[in-house]
Amino acid sequence: MSPFWVQLKLKSTDNKYYLTDCANIKGIFRIIQSIPSKKAEPFKQWLAKVGYERVQEIENPELAQKRMKEIYKAKGYSDAWIEKRIRGIAVRDELTDEWRKRDVKEGKEFAILTSEISKATFGLTPNEYKDFKSLKKENLRGHMNDLELIFSILGEKATTEITRTKDAQGFCENKDAAQGGGRIAGNARKSLETETNKKVISKANYISKQEKNRKKATITPPKRL
Repeated sequence: MSPFWVQLKLKSTDNKYYLTDCANIKGIFRIIQSIPSKKAEPFKQWLAKVGYERVQEIENPELAQKRMKEIYKAKGYSDAWIEKRIRGIAVRDELTDEWRKRDVKEGKEFAILTSEISKATFGLTPNEYKDFKSLKKENLRGHMNDLELIFSILGEKATTEITRTKDAQGFCENKDAAQGGGRIAGNARKSLETETNKKVISKANYISKQEKNRKKATITPPKRL
């Protein structure tokens, strides 16, 4: 049986590179499962609980949605935001189902089409958008405000409708549909910005919001004289 880890050359404190045992999350979980010590038992019980919950969610997808709501709520998101996020996931799934049926390859081609929708909607690719919001590995949509989510949903829903209406087949035709759907959302965004004289796109994100709240909470009030 192959080990749960691989060796990679990592830089040490002496500025030299040495082969170091490394593992991804899946590998770390398997290492925990293989530990005979009683001290690892709480972790094993937690893994068993998570596995059981996953099986429940496969049998009843509504449980997954309920659990997702609870997680977002625990992080401080509003009910209104959570409903939009869940709706956005459903719209996204509907679109990717269409792409699969129309000979668009998952992975690179999905990413390109998503980028086309985003560029036409917001003027930014997803990676550019993440840089704009100072995000790294975080999920971009988990850091969008209400309006950003709404226009993301509009762009993907419009793309789905165009794809079906034109019966787009293959990557090139679906790219045209993605650009068209994104343009519809982009024009709507620009119209709103003109009417309100406010930008929809915001640098604000959940991380900066939490950091701001944390700093407020740690400010010590001045002592009374």
